[in-house]
Amino acid sequence: MKILIQNGRVMDPASGRDEMADIAIAAGRIIAIGKIAPDFHPNRTIDASGWVVAPGLLDLAVRLREPGQEHAGMLESETTAAVAGGVTSLVCPPDTEPVLDEPGLVDMLKFRAEKMHRTRVFPLGALTRGLKGEVLTEMAELTESGCIGFGQAEVPIVNAQVLQRALQYAATFGYTVWLRPQDFWLGKGVAASGPLATRMGLAGIPVMAETIALHTLFELLRAVHGKGSEARVHLCRISSAAGLELVRQAKAEGLPVSCDVSVHNLHLTDTDIGYYDSRTRLQPPLRQQRDRDALREGLADGSIDALVSDHNPVDADAKTLPFAEAEPGATAVELLLGLACKWAQQDGLGLMQALTVLTTGPQAVLGHALGTLQHSVGQIAVGGQADLCLFDPDASWRVDPAALRSQGRHTPFEGHELPVRVRMTLVGGQVAHEAERRQAVA
Repeated sequence: MKILIQNGRVMDPASGRDEMADIAIAAGRIIAIGKIAPDFHPNRTIDASGWVVAPGLLDLAVRLREPGQEHAGMLESETTAAVAGGVTSLVCPPDTEPVLDEPGLVDMLKFRAEKMHRTRVFPLGALTRGLKGEVLTEMAELTESGCIGFGQAEVPIVNAQVLQRALQYAATFGYTVWLRPQDFWLGKGVAASGPLATRMGLAGIPVMAETIALHTLFELLRAVHGKGSEARVHLCRISSAAGLELVRQAKAEGLPVSCDVSVHNLHLTDTDIGYYDSRTRLQPPLRQQRDRDALREGLADGSIDALVSDHNPVDADAKTLPFAEAEPGATAVELLLGLACKWAQQDGLGLMQALTVLTTGPQAVLGHALGTLQHSVGQIAVGGQADLCLFDPDASWRVDPAALRSQGRHTPFEGHELPVRVRMTLVGGQVAHEAERRQAVA
């Protein structure tokens, strides 16, 4: 199918492009930007007047809840939610039921996702069998099935020797290990340690649960680094100022690490728990304002590589419980762009900065794992895949859980006013989402 996008403001952080330009698409790829050949005859012409045409967004933390947890979300509902939020590529953690520790399970997930023709799904394989932290998985076989890295989701590895062996194996074959830094024993609380948790009688998770895990990981990484091979580590959802400072030091030292932060920790603090609002029961927990402010600064200066939705739909039965008993998680993939732009507006940053942490930032984290898509995902380039997000920068909307496409309906941002609105999402040159019809047929 041939598509012509006219009159849009093309913004691409990868190239620095910010201009009014037309885009011609054929066979799923961008064939021209700006001057369009007179012999190009599109099947469809999209009038993007007043809209921004940006690269499709990359989200590094989206739980699809399938297989095994279809009561909370399904592949169809969550990928529909993703493209409604402008997300054309996503990474899903391995903590499904059963765990993604066998090639057949990964093959099934990839096949179902591709059959739906919505967002691109990049699965993480389990680092250890069953996420039990004891025996390493067959990483080579899982990579052949389509895994772009290996992680433990929310399950810390207690045995440091197992983690060391995992890093050594990953270094040998150039794999990336994705870990959320949290000490197993210190991380068993339900809210961030502090005066508020104490007053509310909630079991606390101290900042040192994150920093101790980071110290351990960096020591192990130093032992592997610089010996003819390299183990890359991506730190998922940094939550504290102290943890971020350790990441900065590791990067300055030359250790091959990257990190991301969730939209929840970027905008909210522990005071948003209010009167035991279970919608704010999250992992990692919401911390104090000084931590939130440090995370916002770190995202702005590039210390944090990407912003993620940490989308984790939870069904009503598991969420509408007393705070400490509620299942952690929230629906967020449809809110990702709006929350990124809200951060940029509040901190006096430009729209290009908001797009950077959702496109080129996460693309750099994925790196060579994207394979042939490496130079197509997260940017607008002639010859690249036509994955595009078209949004109205002047529109605003109020978050209404009932209107979300996700099967999950719980978000701490309910009622919040968000800037920008996604109008259309293209994946591989096909319209995967359209909120409002504004086109003329050529």
